[in-house]
Amino acid sequence: MGSTSDFAIVALLILGTWASQAMSRTSLEAASAKKHEEWMAQYGRTYSDNAEKEKRFKIFNDNVNFIEQFNKYRNRTYKMRVNGLADLTKEEFLSQFTGFDVSACSSRPVPGRKSKSFRYENLTEVPSIVDWRKQGAVTPIKNQRRCGSCWAFSAVAAVEGITKIKTGKQVSLSEQQLVDCATNGNHGCQGGLMDNAFEYIIQNKGITSEDEYPYEAMDGTCKSNQKDGVAAHITGYEEVPSNSEEALQKAVYVQPVSVSVDATNFQFYSEGVLSDDCGTRLNHGVTIIGYGTTEDNTKYWLVKNSWGEDWGEKGYMRILRDSDSPGGQCGIAMDASYPIIA
Repeated sequence: MGSTSDFAIVALLILGTWASQAMSRTSLEAASAKKHEEWMAQYGRTYSDNAEKEKRFKIFNDNVNFIEQFNKYRNRTYKMRVNGLADLTKEEFLSQFTGFDVSACSSRPVPGRKSKSFRYENLTEVPSIVDWRKQGAVTPIKNQRRCGSCWAFSAVAAVEGITKIKTGKQVSLSEQQLVDCATNGNHGCQGGLMDNAFEYIIQNKGITSEDEYPYEAMDGTCKSNQKDGVAAHITGYEEVPSNSEEALQKAVYVQPVSVSVDATNFQFYSEGVLSDDCGTRLNHGVTIIGYGTTEDNTKYWLVKNSWGEDWGEKGYMRILRDSDSPGGQCGIAMDASYPIIA
């Protein structure tokens, strides 16, 4: 049997290990708390009380750990990073920062100026690289903030694009006008459809500029149904044949295209080509403004998002093109449409 002194030594070693582990945990917690405080300062985030702050800190810490593990151990074609959405759960992120309303499909209008044909069907050759930013057909990145108005931003970006292409004029158009006024099946910050936005612009004989009708990130009373002050107009819109990335590429070659996607895995996207099997539960509206191929021959769609320049590749992202999924990566080829100026 061991002596009393042996037991004492073992006990001290155990206590020392426990104390060391406790100090290590305390140091990690202090470092995490400091990181959260720095993040709050960076993004101007404040909380209503200590209970809310503690709740958000736990979510933030879990997200930071997830991002670090993802970048360290997963062999992916893209990276994640901590951004301004880091204190939100995935469910909160999707409910506050998306807004493509699938339920509104049942109230989708049957307009007289929506063509049932696909005018770019007979294009036989398209270039391997398209980037509409280089032609001035893409306005700077915008931010929908905590309003489910992605549908308005997607539609506006497509109209801004065709306006530049057809008239030579680049103009930033009003998403808030669509949020407040395009109520034909849309629900403002609670979601809507790009096609419904196009139909409103047609019926209203145009849409005004961002300067005339600035974005407020909340539902408001419609202030601009009048025909004066119009900054751009469209005469119709068409849908790209569903589930055809070949048809989608033809359309994007000619103009920026509104698409709906499953944004479930978009929250912390930072750079690279998103290639996750992210599903096809369409919940977010974005605009394809080009396409290309990386140096390692990964084909991608170039997408303009509406979450500010802090997110993604300065507000843009690249999504895998010509994937094995019938609807395209994240459902990007399932529901695409574009405005027309005759």
